[in-house]
Amino acid sequence: MGCCSSASSAAQSSKREWKPLEDRSCTDIPWLLLFILFCIGMGFICGFSIATGAAARLVSGYDSYGNICGQKNTKLEAIPNSGMDHTQRKYVFFLDPCNLDLINRKIKSVALCVAACPRQELKTLSDVQKFAEMNGSALCSYNLKPSEYTTSSKSSVLCPKLPVPASAPIPFFHRCAPVNISCYAKFAEALITFVSDNSVLHRLISGVMTSKEIILGLCLLSLVLSMILMVIIRYISRVLVWILTILVILGSLGGTGVLWWLYAKQRRSPKETITPEQLQIAEDNLRALLIYAISATVFTVILFLIMLVMRKRVALTIALFHVAGKVFIHLPLLVFQPFWTFFALVLFWAYWIMTLLFLGTTGSPVQNEQGFVEFKISGPLQYMWWYHVVGLIWISEFILACQQMTVAGAVVTYYFTRDKRNLPFTPILASVNRLIRYHLGTVAKGSFIITLVKIPRMILMYIHSQLKGKENACARCVLKSCICCLWCLEKCLNYLNQNAYTATAINSTNFCTSAKDAFVILVENALRVATINTVGDFMLFLGKVLIVCSTGLAGIMLLNYQQDYTVWVLPLIIVCLFAFLVAHCFLSIYEMVVDVLFLCFAIDTKYNDGSPGREFYMDKVLMEFVENSRKAMKEAGKGGVADARELKPMIK
Repeated sequence: MGCCSSASSAAQSSKREWKPLEDRSCTDIPWLLLFILFCIGMGFICGFSIATGAAARLVSGYDSYGNICGQKNTKLEAIPNSGMDHTQRKYVFFLDPCNLDLINRKIKSVALCVAACPRQELKTLSDVQKFAEMNGSALCSYNLKPSEYTTSSKSSVLCPKLPVPASAPIPFFHRCAPVNISCYAKFAEALITFVSDNSVLHRLISGVMTSKEIILGLCLLSLVLSMILMVIIRYISRVLVWILTILVILGSLGGTGVLWWLYAKQRRSPKETITPEQLQIAEDNLRALLIYAISATVFTVILFLIMLVMRKRVALTIALFHVAGKVFIHLPLLVFQPFWTFFALVLFWAYWIMTLLFLGTTGSPVQNEQGFVEFKISGPLQYMWWYHVVGLIWISEFILACQQMTVAGAVVTYYFTRDKRNLPFTPILASVNRLIRYHLGTVAKGSFIITLVKIPRMILMYIHSQLKGKENACARCVLKSCICCLWCLEKCLNYLNQNAYTATAINSTNFCTSAKDAFVILVENALRVATINTVGDFMLFLGKVLIVCSTGLAGIMLLNYQQDYTVWVLPLIIVCLFAFLVAHCFLSIYEMVVDVLFLCFAIDTKYNDGSPGREFYMDKVLMEFVENSRKAMKEAGKGGVADARELKPMIK
C-alpha cells in the first residue's frame, strides 16, 4: 500500500465500465496499526500518571509539604511537616490564592490542608482565629497554633494574606477557590498586555459578569438561528439565495443605521448630572459605538461591492443549493453531524485535560528553593508531555477527518444510487460502518499529514511569541513568512484531504491514490471548482453574516437598555464570536456536501458519457447548473470553449 501505488488509475478505468461503491477493501492498514499503537501509548501515559499516585494528588489535592489532603501520609526524607495525618483536613487552602504565576501556570502561594473553606471574608487575624476555633479549620501554617495567631510576630508570614476572600470548594477537586471574580481580574490583566489602564479591564470584566444572562440567551439565539437556517436550506433552497441576499442587505444597512443612531443619541445625552465614574463609562461606550459604527459602515460598503461584482452569478448557485437541499431531505441526520463530532471532541479533550492534570502531579517529590515540595518526572519519561501534545493534535484531526469521511460516504451513496428508493435506511450509519470496517487507516494517514504541518507552525508561533520584542526585523519577517506559508499549506492539504476522502468513499482506494485521483479531477475542472467554490462559499458566508448580524443586533438592543451594565464592549464581542462559531459549524456541513457533490459530478462525467450502459448518475438539476455556469462564464469572457458533446443525465 505504498504512496506510489495506483491500482485503479483514471486511464485504465475510463476504458472499461466503471461501477462505484462495489469493490470494498481495507485501505492503509499499516497506518491504522500505527494509530492504534499511538493510542496505546496515550493510554500508557494516563495509566502511568494514575499508577504513580497522581490521581490522588489531583483529586484530593496536596499541600506545600507533599501531604495529600484527606488521608494519612508517609514521611518524606528531609522535608519538614511531611507525613502528617490529614484525615480530617480534606480541602486545599492557599494563603494567597490570587498570586498567579503565568509562566509556570501555578499559584505562587503556600498551600495547606484545612478542614473547611472560609465561606465569608475574614478581614483581621482575629477573624481568622475565631474561624479556626469555631470550625476547627486552621488557616495559618501548621507550626502556628490558633491561639498564637494574634500574638506571634510570624503571623504576617505564616498566616493568609488579609483580607481572606470568601471561598468555596471546587466540586470533585477539594480546592478552596475565591468566590469574588475580582481575584481573577488580576490574572486577566497579566494576560492582556495592550490594556494600559487596569481600571478599563475591571470595567470590561464587570460588564461580562453583569450581562451574563443576556450573553447566555444570545448564544442560545445564535444556535436556534443556525438550526432554522439549516431547515430553510432543506426546504426552500430555490429561493434561499435571494432571501439571504435581501436579508443581508437589510441587516447590514439596519445594523449600521442603528449603530450611528445610538452613537448620535448617546452623544447628545446630558452629562452634567452623572458621577465621574459614570461619565468614564459613558465615554467608553461612546468610543466603542463610534468604532462599531465605522467598522459596520466599511463592512457594508465592501459587502455591496462584492455583491455587485457577483450579481450575475447568484442565479447559478440556486441549482447547486437545490441539489444539496435534496441530499438533506434524504439524509436528515446530516444536520446533527456537528453535534456528534463536537461531543466526541469534548470527550477526548476532557480526557486529554484530565491526563494533563495527572501529569502535572506525577513524579518524585523534590524540594524547591523555598523548601516546599514539587513533583517532577526525571529521565526519558519527562518527554511524555510532547507525546501527549502530539496526541492532542493528531487525535483531534482524526475525529474531524472521521466526520469528513462519514459525510462524504453518505453523500456518495446518495449520488451514486440511481433509484433513491433503494437508499439504505440510514445512510449516515451505513457510512460510519464502512468507515470503521475499511477506511480508518486512510483517515489516520490523512490526519497525520495535517499534524505534521500543524506542529511546526505551532512551534514557530511559540518561538515568535517568546522572542517578541527581542528579535530583529529580518528574523521577525522570516518567522511570520514561515508561519504564513505553513498555514496556507495546511489549508490546501485540508481541502485536498476532504476530496481524497470522497475519492476513497467512491473507489475504496488508499489515501495517496485517492489524493492523486482527486487532485487530477480538481485540476481538470479548475474553472468549475473556482466558480462553485466562489459563489457557493460566498452565499454560505452570507448565511454566517446573517446569523452574526442578527445576534449582534439583538445584543446591541438588549445591552443598550440593560440598566445594571457597565461596559458592554466585551459581552458583545463574546456573543458575536460564539454566533459565528455556531453558524460555521452548521453551515460547514452544507459546504462539505456541496464539495462532495461536485467531485461526484466531475468523476461521473469523466467515466460516463450518457451512452447505453454508461448513463450518468447525476441529478438533472445539477447538470443544468453546470451548463448554465459554463454559458455565463463564456459570456463573461472568462470561460473556455464548451464541451463538444451535450451532457444528458439519466432521467429519474
